[in-house]
Amino acid sequence: MEPGRDVREVPGVTELTAPAEGVPPVVTDPAALRVAAEALAAGTGPIAVDTERASGYRYSARAYLVQLRRAGAGTVLVDPIPLRGRLAPLIDAIGGQEWVLHAASQDLPCLAELDLRPSALFDTELAGRLAGYPRVALGALVEQQLGYRLEKGHGAADWSRRPLPADWLNYAALDVELLLQLRESLEAELVAQGKLDWALQEFEAVRTAPPPGPRPEPWRRTSGIHRLHAPRKLAAVRALWQARDELARTRDIAPGRVLPDKAIIEAAQTQPADSTALVALPIFGGRAQRRRADVWMAALREAAELPNSELPASSPPSDGPPPPNRWADRDPEAAARLSAARAALTALAERHTLPVENLLQPDLVRRTCWTPQEDRSVEGTAAALRAGGARPWQIELAAEPLSTALAAPAPPAA
Repeated sequence: MEPGRDVREVPGVTELTAPAEGVPPVVTDPAALRVAAEALAAGTGPIAVDTERASGYRYSARAYLVQLRRAGAGTVLVDPIPLRGRLAPLIDAIGGQEWVLHAASQDLPCLAELDLRPSALFDTELAGRLAGYPRVALGALVEQQLGYRLEKGHGAADWSRRPLPADWLNYAALDVELLLQLRESLEAELVAQGKLDWALQEFEAVRTAPPPGPRPEPWRRTSGIHRLHAPRKLAAVRALWQARDELARTRDIAPGRVLPDKAIIEAAQTQPADSTALVALPIFGGRAQRRRADVWMAALREAAELPNSELPASSPPSDGPPPPNRWADRDPEAAARLSAARAALTALAERHTLPVENLLQPDLVRRTCWTPQEDRSVEGTAAALRAGGARPWQIELAAEPLSTALAAPAPPAA
């Protein structure tokens, strides 16, 4: 047990309730940031990094707290809100170092908003997946690998709140307390399994991934929309979603706190004739929704008055293959290829103790099976996977079995 660490003994594991050196004060001004940056620059080895956001409360996905830890420097907690645009000392101190993050793709976008970008990356969640662990949450891996149980409780809190409560800061500091030790343990496991090079390729793919483009027709993700099929009702969902999104964006409030999805679906399904009928719906009876009733009714009227040519299609547009459950009817040969590919890749993943979705992205497998290249040799299949973004280690493992699957015989005619 590390001296000075606040722990509580429980059978088989040590429960960690506070950081070894205590919770440091939050850095909120340029002078304190310079001191913290100098300490981090003087430290050694990789830097553990984490962020806290307020996605359930705010429209933006910005970071409201950045946690860092490095050997020789200890833990640093930075409030980026008062320091926005003045983070240059921190950028200089850590930008050229390897960062250790857990589920890095969740944190890198909000760090990039602050001009914080790693030169190298180690993702402990992804490392756990590649090592074959079935539970890869941070707490689960820390417990499995290091024998500590982290205190839980505030991950979904409103981190835009100020001042941040002391117990929240304790939780935030614990998130990076053991991240560097976890990295070392997982790296040793990957080396033992012969998978370190695979992991390094995956980390680099995450680090260099471009920001995702805008989602086409994002309103179609409204929960419960599967109950609606008529284009006019879908237009109502779209109009309400867009009105809500505008309000949420301008006020920086999570859209679901402006108007729940179930309210959008209820109004689109019911088609109230006026504001009185709208606020009579149970979900719209609250004070906030009554106050915005004219906004919602304007959206509903706009949808009701659209010409048929401007109504949304019943199904979302797609540039990919249809859902696999329709393949047998649409293209039996493609269905046979997909079945053979899934069986081959599942067996391959099991041999290497990998999640099959980490062996090859399911969407890439479906696209390759639906419209395979004319050259279905191992070399041709490898080229198709490379064009689809597969990493070298994935191609080396999967090209041959996938090539065989692509040559699967068509099912006999009925």
